[in-house]
Amino acid sequence: MTRICTLAYLKISILILLAFPSESHAQSPTGKISGTVLSDGQPVILANIILVESKAGASSDTTGRFSISNVKPGVYTLKASATGYSLFTRKVTVTAGGHVPLQIKLQQDVTKLNDVVVTGTLKAVSRAESPVPVEVYTTKYFQKNPSPSLFESIGMVNGVRPQLNCNVCNTGDIHINGMEGPYTMILIDGMPIVSALSTVYGLSGIPMSMVERIEVVKGPGSSLYGSEAMGGLVNVITKNPLNAPLVSADVYGTSWGEYNVDAAFRIKAGNAQGLAGISYFNYQHPKDNNKDGFTDLTLQNRISLFNKWSFRRKEDRQASVAARYVYENRWGGDMRWNKSWRGSDSIYGESIYTKRIEVIGMYQLPVKEKILLQVSYNRHEQNSFYGNNPYLAEQHVGFAQLYWDKKLGEKHDLLTGASYRYTWYDDNTPGTLSEDGKINTPAKTPLPGIFVQDEWSFAPKHKFLLGYRYDHDKIHGSIHSPRIAYKWAPNTDNTLRTSFGTGFRVVNLFTEDHAALTGSRQVVIAEALKPEKSYNANLNYVKKIPLNNAFINLDATGFYSYFTNKITGDFDTDPNKIIYDNLRGHAVSQGISLNVDAVFAFPLKILAGLTYMDVYQIDEDDTGIPQKSRQVYAPEWSGTFTIGYSFPHSFGIDLTGNWNGPMRLPVQHNDFRPEYSPWFLLANVQITKKFAKRWEAYGGVKNILNYIPKYALMRPFDPFDKHVDDPVNNPNGYTFDTEYNYAPLQGARGFIGMRYNLYR
Repeated sequence: MTRICTLAYLKISILILLAFPSESHAQSPTGKISGTVLSDGQPVILANIILVESKAGASSDTTGRFSISNVKPGVYTLKASATGYSLFTRKVTVTAGGHVPLQIKLQQDVTKLNDVVVTGTLKAVSRAESPVPVEVYTTKYFQKNPSPSLFESIGMVNGVRPQLNCNVCNTGDIHINGMEGPYTMILIDGMPIVSALSTVYGLSGIPMSMVERIEVVKGPGSSLYGSEAMGGLVNVITKNPLNAPLVSADVYGTSWGEYNVDAAFRIKAGNAQGLAGISYFNYQHPKDNNKDGFTDLTLQNRISLFNKWSFRRKEDRQASVAARYVYENRWGGDMRWNKSWRGSDSIYGESIYTKRIEVIGMYQLPVKEKILLQVSYNRHEQNSFYGNNPYLAEQHVGFAQLYWDKKLGEKHDLLTGASYRYTWYDDNTPGTLSEDGKINTPAKTPLPGIFVQDEWSFAPKHKFLLGYRYDHDKIHGSIHSPRIAYKWAPNTDNTLRTSFGTGFRVVNLFTEDHAALTGSRQVVIAEALKPEKSYNANLNYVKKIPLNNAFINLDATGFYSYFTNKITGDFDTDPNKIIYDNLRGHAVSQGISLNVDAVFAFPLKILAGLTYMDVYQIDEDDTGIPQKSRQVYAPEWSGTFTIGYSFPHSFGIDLTGNWNGPMRLPVQHNDFRPEYSPWFLLANVQITKKFAKRWEAYGGVKNILNYIPKYALMRPFDPFDKHVDDPVNNPNGYTFDTEYNYAPLQGARGFIGMRYNLYR
């Protein structure tokens, strides 16, 4: 009986187990982690998510989604990272059969040391590993104070100053560490697209909609980039169509009547991904708030069209091509002016028509070695009138570069190549006439060069960079440009860099020299005219300070540059000649800069910069005695700041600004205007609201302190200098002057806009 009952009990138990399996049998022995990776409400593509203890991981897709399956039960350290973002870390607990849903929010880090940079060494390397200090700024940083062009946005970078050279036409250039615009090289995707004539007019035509990031190197870079890279480099890296949004748009307007539209969309054709875009800026509302009878801001109508294609190739070889067209019509001057007065001597106006075409290409050769070919071409047409003085110019620049990137063993990283740049330039001034003044002779400047560079990692924490470049110019002859750099990183929180290099500039003498437009002068180039040269030494120290509730990054640099052979035009020795010769002396740019980046556990970010500069030149007077003078438009003290705070419900506020100490200004003899500007601050505030469906609205006030400089123009009532020789009303002989400029003439103005980004 007992045995029968036992058998019956076992049968019933088996039936129960079969009918109702236990939890240990029903559940999977592993769990799952999945979710999305976002930044400011937008998906982050190709973010890396890893579980440190198990090494399991995944990457986010185009919608920001990721999934890690078959995770054994336990407690893990999850880390999420992506280029340009701060590292995300948290603990997660996985149970058998459990699912851990996550929403990872990455924070943009505009000075992140792990960004990939190319400007310092001409190859893609981690910023932390680069022996040359490179500053990196993404478009997210510049969106904290939206501007319609690179020229205005670059003022948010410490030590970099966009300088307006004319209060009427509002053209300008970019100064690095106090040196004038011709000493700054502007690159687009590493190509010398913006140079010579276009440094004056081409900068405002670079829309921020085509920019992925901007890399800045302060100090000479001629050992890699050749002529013009004397004071520093600004490399504009355009967006990669493979990672760009499917559709993006940014539209805003200001209370002054300025309107800007940036739009782009991604297209696919076979193995190619393309990005097409348009940028349009319009301002047609003349204002004269300072009551001098002239426009406070140049009226502008500008359109920029661009298209870039990236191609998928075997073994991930690189191939891309891009093109851009820019047209601009701008004028400034007497409030009564219209185009019927263009070129007349009755009502003064400065009218400028610009047409510009650019083409850039990169192709990695289909060979075992990594050999890349880069080519570029640009054509710039200028049709300008300054009052009744015409300036008609045309420039063509072709560039080709072939280089070999080779790893030699475990310690040497070699880069060697050759380049050729050809510049053709013509204008209507005496500068491009033959010696007898009868035949037009456009300037033709071929510039071939070869270069070699070796990064030598001779110890785990030490790296040397040795570089050399040789160029040959038809006027200047052989030009040598060596460079040496050293990096020591004793640990992840401390990095020391030091470098020494040289720069040179083969000068295009006639690209926007207003004095050359007056009268029929014979251009004389002194014999044995030497190329301008610079010698630079930098010491850079980076310190990371992790705290319990904050992370602070300090980046300090001491710099010294010595410039020789500066080419200047002598208009006084002979009234019938312009005599170009080398400066009988030297120039110096020296100082210290400090950048501080602070991110707190609560949603506050602070990025601030401070620069001290001593920039001057020494030239011999007629008696041979050296005379020292400070560089114009080079403030001894300057700085920038960006303070951002995020509130609940996707609201954010950003306070940005730049300030400058006194700077020397160009004044006339016995001028009543101060030779030095006052201290001044240009501050801006912006409020942003992000919406769930990829929309973002923003608005704010620029120049909230309503700072406006004094003495914008000298003698605006006599712009054609018809009454200069009047001993009663003009005893000092003042002439019409537009160059006394140290800040924009726009006061406080509101702005409002909307952004949209759609990812597939």
